[in-house]
This record gives sequence, structure tokens and C-alpha cells, in this order.
Amino acid sequence: MALHVADLPYAMSKILKGAAVIGQSGGPTAVINQSLVGFIETATQQEVITRVYGARHGVQGIMCGDLVDLAKESAANLEAVAQTPAAALGSVRLKASADDVAAMIKTFKKFDIRYFFYIGGNDTAETAHIVSLEAAKQGWEMRCFHIPKTIDNDLKVTDHCPGYGSAARFVAHAFQGDDRDNRSLRGIKVNIVMGRHAGWLTAASVLGRRTGKDDGPHLVYLPERVFEPTDFLAEVKATYERLGRCVIAVSEGIHDADGKPFLQTYAEMSGSAMAGEVDSHGNVQLSGTGALGDALANLIKEALPGTRVRADTFGYLQRSHPGDVSTVDQEEARAAGRAAVVAAVSGQYDHGTIALRRIEGDTYASETFVGALADVAKFTKDMPAHFLSGRHDVSSAFVDYALPLTGGITPMADLDFAPVELLN
Repeated sequence: MALHVADLPYAMSKILKGAAVIGQSGGPTAVINQSLVGFIETATQQEVITRVYGARHGVQGIMCGDLVDLAKESAANLEAVAQTPAAALGSVRLKASADDVAAMIKTFKKFDIRYFFYIGGNDTAETAHIVSLEAAKQGWEMRCFHIPKTIDNDLKVTDHCPGYGSAARFVAHAFQGDDRDNRSLRGIKVNIVMGRHAGWLTAASVLGRRTGKDDGPHLVYLPERVFEPTDFLAEVKATYERLGRCVIAVSEGIHDADGKPFLQTYAEMSGSAMAGEVDSHGNVQLSGTGALGDALANLIKEALPGTRVRADTFGYLQRSHPGDVSTVDQEEARAAGRAAVVAAVSGQYDHGTIALRRIEGDTYASETFVGALADVAKFTKDMPAHFLSGRHDVSSAFVDYALPLTGGITPMADLDFAPVELLN
């Protein structure tokens, strides 16, 4: 996969010589280590990079000098790491302050680190941007690069994010199985999927649908649409009356017209405790406890008494499932790690983010390019309107977009009979 270097305003002309350090941040994925290994393979081949370090638990490890020499790892061990899900160096959720960066710069100076690479999502890009700005203020010249990673697929600039294809594949297969389960033991099933601000991952629940019109999920609720509990209950009831069952996909970030998360609204309405842990980036925990699924299940039970209603929260299961790794996702994640090194040592940039774009053609392909950190830091990318269909579904355009990233979904037999009819 070729790197295409854009002519951006922050172009530089000076090549630095010194050590490089890389960290991993935020929620792990099934392919985050592919990016790590792609970085190591490329960084160890650069004459201007004198040492290659890994920071344990991201910027936290840099602040306290907890570094490992990645150049000592054998090729066989690196390949084993690349095939292993979750963050091999350990991850962290920490927004670096000016004082934190000052502590990091002490480590940079001690180890002569001139290259900083950080793998993660938009919060990670924000941290990389802060490090870049603060290092410049304090007179320590270095190159800071963000390597994209997030199952939420909500980074700006890039067409899609490494980590998303594998997580989407898991979600699609999980809903396939749950739909068959729901056919066997009928009722209403609610599945909560990650997606705080954007519904990309929840939308992937439709990728396992067959050709039948009664395939689940029957209802899909995303943060791109205002969530109205009254409409929700009417739509669930109508689907249940029509099919005798209902499978529902819900993003953790569903909210009212004012942007208030439904879980918070429900907690205030019912007097229950909300799962309210907040990280240093200001993100409130929404789905980790199962509270949202329980809240929606309670609403349905009250509206349809006597109906069998169940709810599951996929939670961390979506992030690093080894049985659903997309080969496309693996290749692109490693390419992103390699591209970051190539851009950093080129002498053309003092900072940047690696992004992916599609190459036009009959067969899916992509290439990397360099974007500006400021365009990715803190921001999220919603699903575009043409990927949505009504209040509670997604379009065929979304399927065309997302399906290639998964490497393909296991086909299910398109049966015209219910399971019990096999015995009749």
C-alpha cells in the first residue's frame, strides 16, 4: 500500500535524527498490534531513527520513563504480536496536560527521543496534538504522528479506521446468531452496541441480513437520529405484532433532541443510579454496565406486559474478538503503522495523522495519506445522511461502504420456513 504525501500547510524541510517512541491509547482492537508491528518493522530500518522504544500504557509510561526496546524483538515474535488482539504495550485513557507534557519532555531529552507516535482514536489524536504544541513551546523539536485506531469508525479525514472492519464483522455475526436464536425462542431482544457519538458500529448489525424481509435486526437506533421513547415503543410493538418477534440494535449514545443521553434521561425519570464514570477526556460511561439495555427492556416490558424481553450489552466483547478479525483490517492497520514512519522521517512534516482513502475500481482497495492533527483531534464523524434510512434503519449505500472492510460476512442459508417446520 503506497503512502501519498499531501502538500499541507505545516510542511517542513528538516530531517531530524534521534530515537522514536510509540504508545497505544484508548480502547484496544483486534488489529491495533498490526499497526504497532508495521511501525516497528519500518522504524528499525531508518538511519535517522537511532533507537525504537515502546511506552508501556501510552503517555503514562513516557512520563515515568517506562520504556521497552522494541528493536530487540525477533521477527517471529513480532509477527505473533501482530496476530494477537488488544494492546501489546498496554493502553491508557489520559489527556495530557501541560505539566504531563513537561514530564514527557524530560523523558524525551533523557532518551534523545525526536519521534513520537501514538496509536488511537480522536482523543489520542488530541493528545498527540497537545504534545506537538507543547514540545514546540518548550523548544524541543520533534515529530508527532497519530496512527488511527477505533472500532467506532468516527475519525474525521480518513474514509474509515483500522479496527472498525473487525469489530463490524463481530457485530454482524453476533446479530446473525441472535436473529436465529430469536426465531427459535420468540420475544423481543435488545442489543446495545458501542457508539457514543456516531452509529457506525451499530449500523454494522445489518451486514449479516439475508434476503428475507423478516431478518433481524428489525430496528436500528443510532445517535444520528433523535431518540423518542414513545416512537421507539410504537415501532417495537408494531414489529412484534407483525412478526411475533423483534431484534433491536441500539447505539449506546442514543439521545434526545437536546443531545442528552437517553440513559441519563431515564435515570432522572426513574430515580435510578446512572453509570456515570468520567475519564480525563470528559467521556461518560454509557454502556459498560448494562444499564442502558436494562432501561430499554424495562420500558418495553411496561408497554407490552407479559412479553418475553431480554437485553445484552456487547461492551468490550466487540473490541478484540480473535475469531472475527478481518484480513482487510489487518492489512490496513499494518500499512498505517508503516506509513506513519515514512511520513515522519520524510522531512516534510512536524506532525500529522495517517488516513485511508479508497481507490476507485471494481475491486476494493485503499491507500494511505497524511492529514493534519488539528482536523482529527477531539472531533467525531457522524454517518452521512445517505447511509441512513428512516428513523430506524440504514441504507444499501452503507452496506456497500462497510461490507468490504469486514473481509466478508459468513453467509446464512436463506430458509423460507421456521425452524419448527423441519419437524412437521
